[in-house]
Amino acid sequence: MTRLTALTFAAALLAPALSQAQLFTLSKDEMIKLTAQNPFDRFPDGRPKVPDKLIERARGASAEDVFSVLGAGRGGFRNQYEDGFTVLHPGRKMVGRAFTVQFMPSRPDLDAYVNGKAQAAGLGNRIYNQTAIDMVQPGDVLVVDLFGKTTDGTLIGDNLFYYLMKVAKAAGIVCDGAIRDLESISEMPMPAFFRKAHPSYLTNVTLTGINVPVRIGSAIVMPGDLVIGDAEGVYFVPPQLVQQTVDSADVSRIHDEWLRKKFDEGKYKSSDIYGSPRDPALKKEYDDYLKKRLEEIRKQ
Repeated sequence: MTRLTALTFAAALLAPALSQAQLFTLSKDEMIKLTAQNPFDRFPDGRPKVPDKLIERARGASAEDVFSVLGAGRGGFRNQYEDGFTVLHPGRKMVGRAFTVQFMPSRPDLDAYVNGKAQAAGLGNRIYNQTAIDMVQPGDVLVVDLFGKTTDGTLIGDNLFYYLMKVAKAAGIVCDGAIRDLESISEMPMPAFFRKAHPSYLTNVTLTGINVPVRIGSAIVMPGDLVIGDAEGVYFVPPQLVQQTVDSADVSRIHDEWLRKKFDEGKYKSSDIYGSPRDPALKKEYDDYLKKRLEEIRKQ
């Protein structure tokens, strides 16, 4: 689907909101239809709300853990991973709910239409990045389609980054574009994934979608997807697969934990216990350990 076709499709679904500065967004009914397989509660606008407990458990999931559920297009989900980012804090995991924003290159007739909507909604003469930033909820990851633009494609600088971290309490940022003020932002602990840092301002773009499906590189992201980012890249997990993904990650983490305990004993060759113990007694020991640790983790 081309970007122009995507915009045409979105325009058929999007309705101007009369409150909360939502200019381009899905109505609540359309959001619910779009994310009909969501098993969890929703925000007032209909966006899926993955439970906080699952988000906390997902912090232990690696890209490989998610791949075990979504890898190789299982279940038809072939386009949920993207890499090649500059990672602000490679040692810090990013986990949160996707709040999506779409930009497109500026075009006078589109700009006039969008800015007319902004004026009619009482937003001033134009809509811009802060319109979306001010709507971010605690635990959200701001996921921004800036079509790979770097020069003049800087979504935020240090002050708005600080706002997202301290006031909005965002869980992080994924930007298919750039940021600015990298020296200052590097001192702030919130995770961020972006293509590049550049000193220019955000210009020559138009904000065309808030909480609509967006493209990040080769990945598609829906509002409310669970975003899991680490040093390798970022996964966008559909809500209906979050429980399975987190459960699988729990098992993988406990398996590695037990395995390394046994390696620390210095009594076993790798083939004795990896990937599954050969000795029935060791296999039972592992099974008992797994059961005990799963009970501990899932009581939290």
